[in-house]
Amino acid sequence: MDIHIRNAEKTDYKAVSRIMNQVQEMHVAWRPDIYKLNENLISEDVFGLMISNGNLYVADVGGTVAGVLEVTYKHIESPAHVTRNIIFIDSMAVDSDYRGRGIGHHFFEKVRELKIISGADGIELQVNAKNHAAYEMYKKYGFTEKSINMELL
Repeated sequence: MDIHIRNAEKTDYKAVSRIMNQVQEMHVAWRPDIYKLNENLISEDVFGLMISNGNLYVADVGGTVAGVLEVTYKHIESPAHVTRNIIFIDSMAVDSDYRGRGIGHHFFEKVRELKIISGADGIELQVNAKNHAAYEMYKKYGFTEKSINMELL
């Protein structure tokens, strides 16, 4: 399977929206007390802004958008922390029909490339506590736990 990671384009809006809705459906199934279904998670205007900042990528498989990756560059500086620049993975989602085919690996390679180009000190992300498959994949690629979010309802 030929997987190409490229910057998202305006014509990718419907595919990106579909994939993000699949992820939202998983979140709703895991935590309906927090998440709700929303057919329009990302408006076309917001999508345009995401494209313009250059940090939104798609996995293109033979002309089909099969995955979405959004990153943010963060500068961390405070009296309590060592000054660092990180790449934060805001979203990494693969279409349900394409999961398990190596798209996540290609996304990680892209983020590693961005880390080298930018000179960032590290890569970080958050994962839903119920998303065991994603958690295991991240561990496989060398991610370790940095913190644990907790809640009291």
